[in-house]
Amino acid sequence: MTRSITLKKGLDINIIGEILSPSPLNNALIKTIAIVPDDFPGITPKAVVSIGDKVKIGTAIIIDKNDPNIKLTSPSAGIVREIVRGERRKIIKIIIDCTDDEFEQFDTSLINNPDASRLLLQQSGLWAHLRQRPYDIVPASTSFPRDIFITAFDSAPLAPNYDFIIERNYNTNEIIAGVQLLKSLTSGNIYISTRKDSSIKNIEGATIINIEGPHPAGNVGIQVANISPINKGENVWTLNIITLCKIGHLALTGHIDPTTIIAITGSEIKNPQYIKAIEGANIEDLLIDNLKTLNNIRLISGNILTGHAITINDHLRFPYLHITAIPEGDKTDEFMGWASLSPNKMSVSRSFIGHFLKKKFRPDARILGSRRAMIMSGEYDKVLPMDIYAEYLLKAIISRNIDQMEALGIYEVAPEDFALCEYVDTSKIEIQKIVREGLDYLRHEIE
Repeated sequence: MTRSITLKKGLDINIIGEILSPSPLNNALIKTIAIVPDDFPGITPKAVVSIGDKVKIGTAIIIDKNDPNIKLTSPSAGIVREIVRGERRKIIKIIIDCTDDEFEQFDTSLINNPDASRLLLQQSGLWAHLRQRPYDIVPASTSFPRDIFITAFDSAPLAPNYDFIIERNYNTNEIIAGVQLLKSLTSGNIYISTRKDSSIKNIEGATIINIEGPHPAGNVGIQVANISPINKGENVWTLNIITLCKIGHLALTGHIDPTTIIAITGSEIKNPQYIKAIEGANIEDLLIDNLKTLNNIRLISGNILTGHAITINDHLRFPYLHITAIPEGDKTDEFMGWASLSPNKMSVSRSFIGHFLKKKFRPDARILGSRRAMIMSGEYDKVLPMDIYAEYLLKAIISRNIDQMEALGIYEVAPEDFALCEYVDTSKIEIQKIVREGLDYLRHEIE
């Protein structure tokens, strides 16, 4: 069954550095990979390996202290080089030297049994790639979702083309196998959201939803809100189509697929392209000889709205699909600064010439303005296609008013849903950080 939804609210940000035409797929030679527990909210990490241990692809590296069935597994076979810790011995990341390609083999003989399917996902580490709403966390090992939502496209600036990634690295059989496995874990529906021109058409066991409209149409939380919103007491699971393919690959072969196809994009990239590598790969190995300069560059693992700021010596962060490089902007000296009327200034405000120009821009990482009190202007509502009052919800979160947070829809949201609100915000408020802290606070108080 197929349905269609058109979203009118949102904003497409046109910036320089897109992949114009996919070139032959190059394989990156990766020397080290890293697993960052902070990429998996809801987990309290405990390392189950030591420096010098030899691991296979699929070997458990980290478990959740509070739910040991949930594991983070190695995407590479090799030797544990370093366990980086922060304050109070918090695990920041675990670095592994890549030496070979030996796999852990998982039992798939009882794949149609719900308990066996659940255990398979948990042991392989793919369970940690799922997200639960409310709270936008890794689901508890005993969680049963009302429905499961899968996004098959990414509408963020310079985002990778999921159809291209599937064509080059996966197949329809893996999608079908992934849907069948997830179907055994819910009594509800499985929804796959696509664009009309997607190669994903009819998948047995899933409802296809064609979604048109600007970003954030590709955000799975926006899709949930417009397909079947969450009520208090319910939970749903979300994931992207690449994770679904990996689940299908596991079901068909008995081992995980650690490879990933990464979009290398941005105005500071010489040759925007797709590269095949390993999850958690070292950034230097991915960008070798492809940066225009090494000075005053903002490297981002992910897109410019929700990604993590990184350095050339860091590693790719989950969901392992995108790197963006833009100017830092700290050496920029322009007339009138943030108030410059230059046609090269990108803005959503009609006060700037760039608002009216149909061109691609070269933004930098500057905030362009000072932080100030929240202005109740209604500007968030123009870019957030959800039936919530964003400004009032944020104020409830800041004041830690649980009743108001619940009434205003906090169970439906995740930080990424507010990324565009943060972008257009004249107050320069760190909205995504506020939402993340609010979700963590609510979960701590309620559970």
